[in-house]
Amino acid sequence: MHSTSRPVHSPALPNRGTIVARGKRLEYLTIVWNGFEAAVALIAGLIAGSVALIGFGLDSIIETTSAVILLWRLGSDRYPEQRERSEHVARRLVGACFLLLAVYVMLESIHALWTHERAARSIAGILIAIAAVIVMPLLGRAKRRIAVELDSRALHADSRQADFCAYLSAILLVGLLLNMLLGWWWADPVAALTMVPIIAREGVQGLRGEACDDCACGQ
Repeated sequence: MHSTSRPVHSPALPNRGTIVARGKRLEYLTIVWNGFEAAVALIAGLIAGSVALIGFGLDSIIETTSAVILLWRLGSDRYPEQRERSEHVARRLVGACFLLLAVYVMLESIHALWTHERAARSIAGILIAIAAVIVMPLLGRAKRRIAVELDSRALHADSRQADFCAYLSAILLVGLLLNMLLGWWWADPVAALTMVPIIAREGVQGLRGEACDDCACGQ
């Protein structure tokens, strides 16, 4: 008897257009989430007088802007000659926004420490910080997978911003809890100052076009 071998069919890989569509959906989700995050953080920060919360809300606006820029980047993906240029422009625009945010947070934090300005307790701020600590790493991981499949440095940099937002959320949460539970008035501006070098580093790397140079896109 002769055995007949059957061809083994490997699962079909998604084409580039399908991957780009998934990337766009992630960016739309980013816009919706960060818009909500920014609104809650800014309103709660203004009510409580929290520099850290206001800085976090402004960071969320910057991340929303970054998502819009990445949608533009994905829209130009069908034109290979435009990909690198659009990624370079995207990193520079977001980098400039981050530097402006770092300057604002630093000045406001120093002012709060100098005047002993105490932020009020903010339950809404604590809840949005907890939510961001959970949501943003998941969003960053999903974006990294798309970045690897498209071999896109700009998308990988965008995924790092999601991780970066999670770090800021954790710092913000610690500051808000210390202020609420222990009455440490200085915890809020100190937490905000802790954010400054992280924000500034991302801004400088973005302006230099190095937002993804220190890590491989496949990581």
